[in-house]
Amino acid sequence: MKMLIVFTCIILISVLGACRYSPDSPIGFSLPKGDLLQGEKVFIHYQCQACHVLDGYEDKALVKEFDTPIPLGGTTSTIKTYAQLVTSVINPSHKLAHRNNSIKEKLTNDDGRSKMRVFNDVMTVQELIDLVTFLQPKYQVKPVNYTTYGVYRML
Repeated sequence: MKMLIVFTCIILISVLGACRYSPDSPIGFSLPKGDLLQGEKVFIHYQCQACHVLDGYEDKALVKEFDTPIPLGGTTSTIKTYAQLVTSVINPSHKLAHRNNSIKEKLTNDDGRSKMRVFNDVMTVQELIDLVTFLQPKYQVKPVNYTTYGVYRML
């Protein structure tokens, strides 16, 4: 019994030790609040509609980069956090959305990285903050409706 308690304590200490914050941890990272109207201007200025589609925003004069534009906003089953949107702009290959293979091939290079242009040397931090402030409210979370089943009893 004592051996079990000691073994459990060792595992618990190991697990807690692994939860420490590393120098690369995003804990404590925060950006100031952005301006929604300025974010809309950034969205239009950087011609995001050339690759993306967003309800209420269309520029027919732009040359479209893809046959099937990548949608922004709309309903989703998961929350699009501020951090996820920031990461999507500054590191587009970080986590590519799951799409069917025919579309994915058009959106990625041969090495699997996103074809999205990296704006890190073009867009200011303030523009990034404003853009994300503009985009985040465009997502509406629609929870997944799970089927509920009755309780089954073994006979």
